[in-house]
Amino acid sequence: MSLQLLTRALSAAPESDVSRETARALGGALLGNCAAMTLPAWPVQRIFAPIFGSTAAVIEETWLTGLLPVSGRSEGIVWCRSGNLLYGVLELDEADFAGVQGCSALQAASAEAYRRIFRLLETQQLPHLWRVWNYLAAINQETDGLERYRQFNIGRQDAFLECQRGATGNVPAACALGLAGGPLSIAFMAGDQPAVPLENPRQVSAYNYPAEYGPRSPTFSRAALVYLPGQETLFISGTASIVGHQTVHPGDVVGQCRESLANVAVVVEAANRLSRALPYTLTELAYRVYVRHAADFPAVQTTLLGLIGAGAEIVYVQADICRRDLLIEIEAMASHSLVERD
Repeated sequence: MSLQLLTRALSAAPESDVSRETARALGGALLGNCAAMTLPAWPVQRIFAPIFGSTAAVIEETWLTGLLPVSGRSEGIVWCRSGNLLYGVLELDEADFAGVQGCSALQAASAEAYRRIFRLLETQQLPHLWRVWNYLAAINQETDGLERYRQFNIGRQDAFLECQRGATGNVPAACALGLAGGPLSIAFMAGDQPAVPLENPRQVSAYNYPAEYGPRSPTFSRAALVYLPGQETLFISGTASIVGHQTVHPGDVVGQCRESLANVAVVVEAANRLSRALPYTLTELAYRVYVRHAADFPAVQTTLLGLIGAGAEIVYVQADICRRDLLIEIEAMASHSLVERD
């Protein structure tokens, strides 16, 4: 079984709404002006955010597999399974969750979302969560006396602990971005084999951040190597301009862009030390780059083109980053066939 990410630009025309690879589609994402798009049969995460550097109305990302997937629904999760691999998408409206003293509606929704995900994984006997994509409205806004990203981190960690999953060490690769509005949206990939978590020696592990970043630390690893028969896939989490645990180059988007990519490069080096496949390179990765301010996009694009070249596959999205002083975040992935290394 193989796993491949297909990315293509869509117009707003109805004939562009459905991917051509229907038989092998495990799931995917729609980024951009996708509110009116007809959704395909497989699980799709809708990311309602402006995209840069493309004349397309929507960018479609679709995960393709070598086996015919089986689809289902569970507690609001739309999911597809292909062999021992599962992809799912869940959207929750915070208005459906009543906040109480000490627990905001977002915190309650986040905890419930992860509980549902873990219940599905146990039912499907695919217990290992590999990669998670989290999106929430107004991530840096303070409500109920606490920044919303910090509320999300409390709810996420509550579910990890309640479901008897560790909140440090062997945790999934992930990102958490802020959008202008919309539901709490979570997409995830899981399998029957544990991932190999990776950390960045230039950074404090996110799950060990000091208390100044919130009552609960973020529950994710910097990257993960995961395995399907004959294939190794590298998932690099959302990566920003952080050294140790502190933001560096505040107010300087070019400096933050360079520092973010430097952190990606160190994670790639860490992956290559543990990889069972041929080494990964920066030029082969498929990137999703989040830019806080639209006016910064030209500088970000020019900087990345200078560092990794024009041949790299990069999707640029406008989104808020998990800290107010961060202007850019980069995530990436690549897959290699498992071959004997020299």
